[in-house]
Amino acid sequence: MASITLNHLVKKYGDGFPAVNDVSLDIADGEFIILVGPSGCGKSTLLRMIVGLEDITSGDLLINGERVNDKAPRDRNLAMVFQNYALYPHLTVYENIAFPLRLNKGKYKEEQVKKLVTDAAATLELTDHLERKPANLSGGQRQRVAMGRAIVRQADAFLFDEPLSNLDAKLRGQMRSEIAQMQRRLGTTSVYVTHDQTEAMTLGDRVAVLKKGVLQQVASPRELYEQPVNLFVAGFIGSPSMNFLPATLENNVLKTAVGDIRIPEEKAAKAAGKKVVLVGIRPEFFEDASLVEESKLHHGSTFTAPITHTEWLGNEQYGYIHFDPTPEVRELLDSLARDMDADELRPQVVVTLDAASRIRGGRDAELWLDTRKVHLFDPETGENLTRDADAGARLTEEANAARAEEIAAARDEVPAAS
Repeated sequence: MASITLNHLVKKYGDGFPAVNDVSLDIADGEFIILVGPSGCGKSTLLRMIVGLEDITSGDLLINGERVNDKAPRDRNLAMVFQNYALYPHLTVYENIAFPLRLNKGKYKEEQVKKLVTDAAATLELTDHLERKPANLSGGQRQRVAMGRAIVRQADAFLFDEPLSNLDAKLRGQMRSEIAQMQRRLGTTSVYVTHDQTEAMTLGDRVAVLKKGVLQQVASPRELYEQPVNLFVAGFIGSPSMNFLPATLENNVLKTAVGDIRIPEEKAAKAAGKKVVLVGIRPEFFEDASLVEESKLHHGSTFTAPITHTEWLGNEQYGYIHFDPTPEVRELLDSLARDMDADELRPQVVVTLDAASRIRGGRDAELWLDTRKVHLFDPETGENLTRDADAGARLTEEANAARAEEIAAARDEVPAAS
């Protein structure tokens, strides 16, 4: 196992453009960390720098405290799982998994090779497929073979480069679960690159969000979701994404295009002096006011807004509110969309409603908003003015403590927590 330390890593290409720009990150022994961001943000480049497939322009890369900038990939003892599986079509599953062991001629006896391969196959439920060729396997099975090849190497860390992007949605869900369980059983340090935030939120102990080569925030998935450091992280993490509404603040009331929203005094104080703020509201912060328990009403604000249409999903439904942005706000939304690699951010608010709600499109609806949870952003800098750094740190500390117990249990140091 290994700890991996990135100290001010920079990667510049011939034109001087920094694909990775001053990234510092400490990855603990046994940690599962996710690198996430839109296309072109530098996450795959950073992964390739760790494994040694990209030169480091400046900064230091340490594995277990040893500087490895100049070490060849084969000398770093890292195992990489690629997007395209990189399997040999003429070899059986057994020989594909055994291939890295065969490269070390004389190091492993045939009995050792057999034990390592069969153990890996059992871990990945490939025992019944060892004599098959890759062409006869499903996409999920091929990906498991690629992971088996990484396991038998007994590497210090696993590096995953968007390993599930070639699979359909159902298989991706299954493979996410398998990768998570495998990593917990093995307790191996893992760095996983994805642009899929569902993978990021469900797999990682911590998630590192990148934008244009710059690290924006590193935290547990829950801290990223509940206490984002800026507008970009808030908009990138979550599905449906956070709603952004321009507002002016008068006393403790936000004047928005969909209605007046009264917020707690302590939140309003953090935006004092700002003429305009962007209000960040997750869809689930809303509820149909008629279904809200009376004891909760005083924790929020009730307002009326026109619902253009609804989408019923069985367990819940989404309602949509459109608004007309000013040219300045339209420009801000377009800029944020470009940052997040999206075509556009529509001037609309998405609200999550209970499946039992009778709110329907084409009419006004009375909505309740939990104003304790809204965020206020500076539209010029993108800074989250209402972020509670201490509360966010506690969320990540809780996640780290729970993870440490899991790793200890996986290594048979202590019994698993109930």
